[in-house]
Amino acid sequence: MRACGLAPKRLSPRSMAAAAERSSGRPRGYVALLRDNADFRRLWFGQIVSQLGDWLDYVALFTLLLQLTGSGTAAAGMLVARFLPGFFVSPLAGVVVDRLSRKRVMIAADLGRSVLVLGLLTIATADDVWLVYVVVASVVVLTSFFEPARTATIPNVVAPEDLVIANALSSITWSVNLAIGAAIGGFLTAAAGYRTAIVIDAASFLASAAFIARVTVPPITLPTGGVASVPAGVAGWLGIADLLEGIRWLRAHPPVALLGLAKGLWSLAGGVVLLHAIFGERVYPIGGSAAAGIGLLATARGLGTALGPVVSRRLAGPSSAAMARAIGAGFFLAGASYLAFACATSWPVASAMLVAAHMGGSTIWVFSTVLLQRHVPDALRGRAFGAELALMTLAMTLSNLATGVALDHGWSPRALAAALGAWCFVPGAAWLVAQGSHALGLRERS
Repeated sequence: MRACGLAPKRLSPRSMAAAAERSSGRPRGYVALLRDNADFRRLWFGQIVSQLGDWLDYVALFTLLLQLTGSGTAAAGMLVARFLPGFFVSPLAGVVVDRLSRKRVMIAADLGRSVLVLGLLTIATADDVWLVYVVVASVVVLTSFFEPARTATIPNVVAPEDLVIANALSSITWSVNLAIGAAIGGFLTAAAGYRTAIVIDAASFLASAAFIARVTVPPITLPTGGVASVPAGVAGWLGIADLLEGIRWLRAHPPVALLGLAKGLWSLAGGVVLLHAIFGERVYPIGGSAAAGIGLLATARGLGTALGPVVSRRLAGPSSAAMARAIGAGFFLAGASYLAFACATSWPVASAMLVAAHMGGSTIWVFSTVLLQRHVPDALRGRAFGAELALMTLAMTLSNLATGVALDHGWSPRALAAALGAWCFVPGAAWLVAQGSHALGLRERS
C-alpha cells in the first residue's frame, strides 16, 4: 500500500517497460534515467529550451527597466508582475490541471507564451514601461497552468524510486539554465540589445511545445482507480467543489499541508532576487556593465541551486524523514550565507556566498517537491501544486515589492540583504520545532 491509503501512480507504457527492466529496485543515475525513459527525457528537453529562453530575457528586461527608469521600485514592479498573478490564478489552474489532459495544458501554455513575449519588442522609451508589466503578467498567467501540470506529470512518467533523481535533475536543469542563460543574456544584451533575447525566448516556447507533444502522459487516476471527471452541479463546473475537496484532504493530512508551506516561507526572503540586480548594477558592475554584473551574480545563484540537491541527496538519503530534516537545514544555510553576502567586499566572495545560499534554497525546493509528489494522490496533485505555487508567488511578490520600496526610501542593498538573510532563521527554527514535536512525521511507502 501507499502512504495515506493512496492508489498506485500509473506510468506511461514506455516508462513501465523501462521500470520492469530494473531488477535491483534502486534509483538509477541521471544519465541512465534520461537514456531509458523517453517520456521524461522529452519533458526535460522542453524544460531546457523554454527556461533557457526565459533567463535570456530576464536579464534583458531588468537591464532595460533600470536604464529607462533608474528606479528600484520600477524593477521590483517587474518581479511583482512575474509573481502576483500566480497567486490569483494558480488555485484555478490546479483544478484545470486535475481535470484536463496535462499534456494539452502544457502545450497550450507554451504556444500562448510564445506569442505574448513578442509584444516586448515594441518597448523603446520610459513611456512604454507599462507594457513590460502587462506582457510579463500575461505570460505568468499561462505559466501558472504550465508549471503545476509539469510537476504533477513527473510521477506519472517515472518510477517511484526515481522521483528524487528526476526532481533533482529538473532543479539542476533550472539552475544550469539560470547560470548559462543569465550569463549569455547579460553579455548578449550588452552587445546586441534586448530584442535579440526576446526573439530567442519566443522561439524557445515553440521548441518546448514540440518536445512535450511527443510525451505519453496517462490519464489522471483517482484513489478509486477511475479517471478524473468534472463534478456535477454549478459548484463542480466552477471548480469550487474541486478546491474544497483539495482543502479537506490537506486538513486531514497536516504533515503534507505543512510541506506545502516550505517554498512560501523561503520565498518571503525572495527580495534577494531584486537585490541581485541592484548589486550587479551598483556594487559589482563588471567592466562598467550593469548587465554583465547582473548576469554573473545570477550565474552564481544558478550554480548554487544546481549543487544543492546533488549534495543534499547524498548527505540526507532517500527517506521522507531525512528530507524533512534537510529542509530545515536549508533555511539555516541560506540565512547564514546571505548575512555573509551582505558583508562581502568583492564580487568573487559575494558570488561564493550566493552559491552557498542557493544550495540551501534548492534543497528546500527539491525535497518539498519530492515529498509532496510522494504523499499527494494523483487526482489531487495539480491542486496541491497550484496552491503551493499561489502561496509561493504571493510571498515573492510581497518580499520583492517591500524590498523595492525600501531601496527607494534610502535602505542600502547590504542592509536589506542582511535583513532578508536573518529572516531565514525564523522558518528554520520553526521547522526544528515541528521536527521535535513529530509534526512532520511522514510514513514511508510500503
